Amino acid sequence: MERLYARFSAALAAAIFSVFAVAAQAQDRLDVVATTGMIADAAREVGGDLVEVSALMGPGVDPHAYRQTRSDIVATANADLVLWHGLYLEAQMEAFLLDLAETRPVVAVAEQLPRNLLIAHDDYADRHDPHVWMNPNLWSRVVLEVRDALTEVHPGGADMFRANADAYLEELAALAQYTQQVLGTVPAESRVLLSAHDAFNYFGSAYGFEVMGIQGISTESEAGLQRISELVDMLVDRDIRAVFVESSVSDRNIRALIEGAAARGHDVVIGGELFSDAMGEDGTYEGTYIGMIDHNATVIAAAMGGDAPDRGMSGLLN
Repeated sequence: MERLYARFSAALAAAIFSVFAVAAQAQDRLDVVATTGMIADAAREVGGDLVEVSALMGPGVDPHAYRQTRSDIVATANADLVLWHGLYLEAQMEAFLLDLAETRPVVAVAEQLPRNLLIAHDDYADRHDPHVWMNPNLWSRVVLEVRDALTEVHPGGADMFRANADAYLEELAALAQYTQQVLGTVPAESRVLLSAHDAFNYFGSAYGFEVMGIQGISTESEAGLQRISELVDMLVDRDIRAVFVESSVSDRNIRALIEGAAARGHDVVIGGELFSDAMGEDGTYEGTYIGMIDHNATVIAAAMGGDAPDRGMSGLLN
């Protein structure tokens, strides 16, 4: 009995020690809060075991219209580092984040991109299109900003952050190569991408697609009847047969386009759902940045007559 009790006590002690060890390890990690899923994914890849990362905006959330909640205020106030995109993406949160930066480490990771690589904003002369993640080569520069922000807060992790970033950049280079390859198979006359809002301009610039959005760069802009009518005319006149919905934007305007074209005897289908301002569901391949872009490139190529594998670059697409 004493031997059994001793074994039980030892097992219990080991279990308790394990719990406290895990808790201590978690406390040693940097508490990083990111606004978007794309930034959070980059922080996890670069930070590895030295960070605990959470994203304020989950799948299907529109960052253009998002406002901070009470829980967001608490999370960011207690974080070791806050990462946000900038370039007026989080338009409704910008004042809050700038104020927070006066007391906490807060970094806008896309703001340092060279201005000659950015696309001018349609509505604001002094601003730029924020959707830089649509080009993996451009997003790689943002990953370096994430690395530098983590290093500034935790210099002791510099070697790990650098090694993780280098490995991740190799993966992004492979993603860019795949994207270029599959989109290059789309016939030139079919390279017109029409979606709910202008989130794909960097995509279009990188891969030779004409990009059109019903709404402007921000989903806060309204699409009037005249805009819908003009796009219906374009679909009919140019014999465009596929348009795309977005996971974070209502499909109402896209449906109106399809109905308008049908009324003129022109059949248009939804070529697929694309990830624009948010990634896929947490815990899925599409819920990572690489999976998001792999999905978009594969869906667009297949819908427009190109040649793309059914399950994408690595056979991981659902």
